[in-house]
Parts: sequence; C-alpha cells; structure tokens
Amino acid sequence: MTVTIYHNPACGTSRNTLEMIRQSGEEPQVVEYLKTPPSREVLIELLDVMGMKPRDILRKKGTPYAELGLDDPALGDEELLDAMMAHPILIERPIVVTDKGVALCRPSEKVLPLLDNPVATFTKEDGEAVSVGSAS
Repeated sequence: MTVTIYHNPACGTSRNTLEMIRQSGEEPQVVEYLKTPPSREVLIELLDVMGMKPRDILRKKGTPYAELGLDDPALGDEELLDAMMAHPILIERPIVVTDKGVALCRPSEKVLPLLDNPVATFTKEDGEAVSVGSAS
C-alpha cells in the first residue's frame, strides 16, 4: 500500500496520525506541507476525492485567516485556493492519501479505515486511548 501524509510536525493531531500509520506497518511518504506545499492542482484533486470544498479544509487557528478576511462568505473557491497557495498554513492537516481513499484525519483516528492493517489500539500523545471500533 502507498501512503502519503501531508504533515506538520508541530501539530499533535498530525504526529498522532503519522504514528498510527507507522504502527500499522506502513512507512508513509511524509510531505511537510509547510515546506513543500501541494500544487493548486493536487489540492483541488485531494478536495475532489474527499468531496470537500476549500472552505472545508481552511484552518483558522494559528493562521492569517482573520487578517485576510477569509470568513467573508462572498469569497469563492478560487479566492480561498489563492489564499491557501500563498499561505499553506491555512490548509488544515493532516491529509492522508492511501489506495483506499483520502481523508482529512481530524481526529487522527479517521486514518484507520484508510489502512490495510490498522492498529487495534493506540494511545495518543494526550493519553486518549483509541481502538479500531471507535474509528468513524
């Protein structure tokens, strides 16, 4: 199985997701998207496969979201994509791509259905226990 994670090592959810992938026996391609952002075309393709719109993966916390006025409902997909291309921190993470599909893995256990051999149990950095049965 091929696994790619668009990852931010400063994000606990992203770190937990990466560790779940690794404990499931996969060594993913790790794309630190702040250093190597996806192209506009790749981001559009990821959104399409996830059935999401740019606003659905627009990160607000710790970003220039408010300063850029991105809460304006009049802004369309193209303007939001322009902002994400200019400021990759606006892209919510982690996004995981596998042969089984693509998902924004928030919470991190959303990665489990994408894996061939998901971990049966996992303890997140904050001590929360996750099991395959709790994946949604």
